[in-house]
Amino acid sequence: MSITGAQIGAGDVTVIEARPVQVLGFCPGCGAEGRLRDHIIRELTDIPVAGHPTRLRVRVPRFVCEGAECLRKVFQAQLEAAEPGAKTTRRCRKWILARLAIDKMSVRAVAAALGLGWDLVNDLAVDSARSLIYDDPSHLDRVRILGVDEHYWKHVRGQGEENFATILVDLTPAIEGSGPARLLDVRAGRSAKVLTQWLDERSAAFRDQVQVVTMDGFTGYHSATKASLPEATPVMDPFHTVQLAGQKVTGCRQRLQQQILGHRGRKDDLLYRGRRTLLTRRSLLNQRGIDRLERLFNQREEHIALEVTYLAYQDIITAYSHPDRRIGKKLMTALIDKLRKRLPDGLEELAQLGRTLWRKRDQILAFFDHGGTSNGPVEAINGRLEHLRGIALGFRNFTHYVLRCLLHSGQLAARINAL
Repeated sequence: MSITGAQIGAGDVTVIEARPVQVLGFCPGCGAEGRLRDHIIRELTDIPVAGHPTRLRVRVPRFVCEGAECLRKVFQAQLEAAEPGAKTTRRCRKWILARLAIDKMSVRAVAAALGLGWDLVNDLAVDSARSLIYDDPSHLDRVRILGVDEHYWKHVRGQGEENFATILVDLTPAIEGSGPARLLDVRAGRSAKVLTQWLDERSAAFRDQVQVVTMDGFTGYHSATKASLPEATPVMDPFHTVQLAGQKVTGCRQRLQQQILGHRGRKDDLLYRGRRTLLTRRSLLNQRGIDRLERLFNQREEHIALEVTYLAYQDIITAYSHPDRRIGKKLMTALIDKLRKRLPDGLEELAQLGRTLWRKRDQILAFFDHGGTSNGPVEAINGRLEHLRGIALGFRNFTHYVLRCLLHSGQLAARINAL
């Protein structure tokens, strides 16, 4: 376009007058060449200039269609700078996505910078994100390691929607060291059916290329993976295994607290005061923590159950943290086999842990066979989505929430810069 004039309009808006340099007067309906009829002014919102909202007023020619059978009698010339019927330029839509996805601006701030309404900017962002992600045929290419986790997206019960969602993440770049993990999709619900349906909707080529699926201990995700991806290896994330063992340590401590003292933990109770020390890795304890554990384990004979459970918890951490994964796998295998055996009375929590580890042993040991594949990047993205929900003070529309998650997760930055 060629600029023919500029002025400051109402509300400190920069108005730029322009006209198309090259006009193609062919009917979009039938392709016949049209006859010039008149000109109209088409106003488009463009990117801000020097911090002020900008409007392009383009003098666009209109034509009369000469096609005998064409139902379209009058049409206007199409502009390269904007889609037909759009109120914003193409680069303005890109600018909106860049401010939301790269600069983490709010929709309100972007709308104020453009001098537009919140609803219009939000709709433009949603449509552009959907087109950029789901219309890209290479969106799911080269996904070899898939991460799955649950996400609590809505804290208001009812309203006919699921409170939980399932997030799916491409861990391949993070594990291979070629880039960050990518959020692929968010689906409403948390069940085997949700994951199975998502996998079945993908192509056979995608399912064949997935080699590893990382997850927590939820049985539904495991059964869906075995059903839809029989050749892939499910891997239980180390964080959740350690967390499960830590819960058994806490459960044992609370049980002994009630049996011995008959009440919940109080600040002067040694069992209660050691609750955090018991969950700290041994190598990270200072002398004060070591002394506290010695007093705790030696205070009463009944505390031996807590000490045994604590030692099993630390053995799990040691197996995962060993620099040689082959040795780590041997340590974990030996522990699972040992806990499978009949344990003495008074070790109820440890017996429960042993049954769970034995039931999920293939998933747990698979971690050591696949280069330490972890669900850590999935948890990191989950944390970003928690932050998104917090700064937005909650969401009500799940479709908009999904697309906003894809924006906020950071995976669109490279695509936007490549536009």
